[in-house]
Amino acid sequence: MQNRQKALNLLGLAQRAGKLVSGLEIVLVGIKAKQVKVVILANDSHADTTEKVTRIAKQNDVHIISAFNSSELSRAIGKERKVLGLTDTGFCKALVQKINEGV
Repeated sequence: MQNRQKALNLLGLAQRAGKLVSGLEIVLVGIKAKQVKVVILANDSHADTTEKVTRIAKQNDVHIISAFNSSELSRAIGKERKVLGLTDTGFCKALVQKINEGV
């Protein structure tokens, strides 16, 4: 299995483990509350959404990953979403490692 699919499977696993929040407003609240460690933003998100998430993530020193499109993210977690937030450090490290290996 290639790293891209492994990374997406990891997001699905995080969703089932309750370590993933999804949806623009929920993720933004999570960032401000210092619960979200990494934001996964679909690379085909609307410009306004991208700007808002980027601005708030930078203010709170949260890393953004935009290596996937919205259909890949939606398929991975079983919901139609463009913005995800990982709340667990272990899942964050594993996802970043998969992405660094090449997706």
